[in-house]
Amino acid sequence: MAQALELGLDTFGDVTRGTDGSPVSHARAIRDVVEEAVLADELGVDFFGVGEHHRSDFAVSVPEVVLAGIAGRTTRIRLGSAVTVLSSDDPIRVFQRFATLDALSNGRAEVILGRGSFTESFPLFGFDLGQYETLFEEKLSLFAELLKEEPVTWHGRTRSALVDQSVFPTTESGRLPVWIGVGGSPESVLRTARYGMPLMLAIIGGEPLRFRPYVDLYHRALDQLGMPRLPIGVHSPGYVADTDEQAREELWPDYRVMRDRIGAERGWPPMDRAEFDHEVEHGSLYVGSPETVAQKIAATARGLGISRFDLKYSAGPLPHEKLMHGIELYGSRVIPRVRELLA
Repeated sequence: MAQALELGLDTFGDVTRGTDGSPVSHARAIRDVVEEAVLADELGVDFFGVGEHHRSDFAVSVPEVVLAGIAGRTTRIRLGSAVTVLSSDDPIRVFQRFATLDALSNGRAEVILGRGSFTESFPLFGFDLGQYETLFEEKLSLFAELLKEEPVTWHGRTRSALVDQSVFPTTESGRLPVWIGVGGSPESVLRTARYGMPLMLAIIGGEPLRFRPYVDLYHRALDQLGMPRLPIGVHSPGYVADTDEQAREELWPDYRVMRDRIGAERGWPPMDRAEFDHEVEHGSLYVGSPETVAQKIAATARGLGISRFDLKYSAGPLPHEKLMHGIELYGSRVIPRVRELLA
C-alpha cells in the first residue's frame, strides 16, 4: 500500500443500557462518548468520529460540541464528524464550528460531509425533502469556496448570496481537512472527485469488496480531471471481544434491537440470527476476536486499496462498559495486528 493504513473509531452516540437494564439519559450517553474517545487517544487510535442525528435513540445532535469536549482531554487523536449533515445545516456555520474545533484541538479537526441516511433534520430545520439533491449540491459548492479561506462571492437558490464576504475564524494551517461520505451511488463518487476531496465509503451491509468499482471510478475521475490520487476511507460497523463466540453473543441482541427499530421505519423485515451471522462471516460486520477483526480489516484494506478504516463500534443499547472493552482491544491488539498484516 502507498501509505500506512490509518485506523479510527466512529460512534453515533447511541443511547446505551445502564446497569439496571434501562436506557441511560442523553446526558450520560454524551459523557460516555467523551470517555470512550479519551481511551481511544490513550491507545493510539488515529481518528475518532462522532455522528450527527436528531432522534431519541442517538444522543449527539451537535458533534462539534462533543468533539470540543474531547479535544480538551486528548492530545493526539484526530477528531471529526461521522457525518455532518450539510444539507440541513448552514455551510458557513459548519465551517466556523470546525475551524473553532481545529483551534481548540491544535489542528486535529476533520469534517466528513454527507447527506445523511436519516431525514429528521430536514423538517426540524425547515428544509424541503423535495430539494434533497439540490440542497447538498449547492451547500457543498459553498463549503468548497469557504475552504479557500478567502473572501467568498457565491450565489444559489437555497440561501442568500454572498459578495466578497470574509468568514472567521480561519485555521492556522490554512486548510481544514474535509472528506465526503458516500453511501454507494456513482453520482456521489463522481461529485467527490469533482470537488477534489477524499472519499469515505459507508459500507454497512454486504460484501465489502463489491465497492471496488466505486474505488476504480473515483480513481478514473481524478485522473481525467488531472487531480492527484486522494485518500479513500471505509466506515463499517463492528465489535471486538475476547473471542469470536463472545463477540457474536454479546453484540447480537443489541444489534438486532437497533437494526429492527431502524428497519421498521424503512420497511425492512426483522433481522434473524442467520442474516446476522452471514454479515459477520461474509458481509460488512467486523465482529469477533482481535485476530478475526484484524484479518477482516486487512482484507478490506488490500481489496479496496484504502488509506483509512473507521470502525463504527457503538451498536444500539450495547452497554458503555462493553464498548470500552472493545475499544481497548481495538487499540491494543487489532491495530498492531492489522499493521503487521499489511507490512
